Amino acid sequence: MSPPIDVVLPCLDEAAALPGVLTALPPGYRAIVVDNGSRDGSAEVADRHGARVVPEPRRGYGAAVHTGLVAAEADLVCVLDADGSFDPAELPALVAPVAGGAADLTVGRRRPVSAGAWPWHARAGTALIAALLRHRGVPLRDLSPIRVARREALLTLGVTDRAFGYPLELLIRAAAAGWRIQELDVSYAPRAAGTRSKVSGSVRGTLRATRDFAGVLRSVGGLR
Repeated sequence: MSPPIDVVLPCLDEAAALPGVLTALPPGYRAIVVDNGSRDGSAEVADRHGARVVPEPRRGYGAAVHTGLVAAEADLVCVLDADGSFDPAELPALVAPVAGGAADLTVGRRRPVSAGAWPWHARAGTALIAALLRHRGVPLRDLSPIRVARREALLTLGVTDRAFGYPLELLIRAAAAGWRIQELDVSYAPRAAGTRSKVSGSVRGTLRATRDFAGVLRSVGGLR
């Protein structure tokens, strides 16, 4: 029997999406829902669907992910958005290269299943940051919030950003440490009805995330 795999789901007001996400997790994948101050009953919904719920009162994507990693117990850990935009059934394909020793980190490259799944402003912001990453030798096309790595290795990287810049800092530090990074295509659907993106849901949110990314590139990536 394969060892369990923990799935960290940072969560802020995702009650409408959680039932579908949690019931779609493959067997052996254990959900850790990190409640980042939800007011819509997300924690209660997650608990009813068998997830382990961990509170993180400090607002921020990076804060929620870090708290989930600290709480995790499995060797292999996935990070997955809780909004229903990703299909949990695709996690094993991302896990396989890490579990088999072919990669240290796998990340998903989002492939929208419909025109409205990924708004133009969010896609443009991601493309800009990804281009800067490639300029520094990190061969990625996306900064996707779905990824897999070993828990201890992730914590050892020492990622300090606790906001939207967390995934970018993770990639920069992983590349600098010589990690083998694989990018695999994953389907990307519109988020569940009744939820709203904190980043791509508005131009303002995208600009805020891009600002956080730029700060990470200056402080960690060495760009001027």
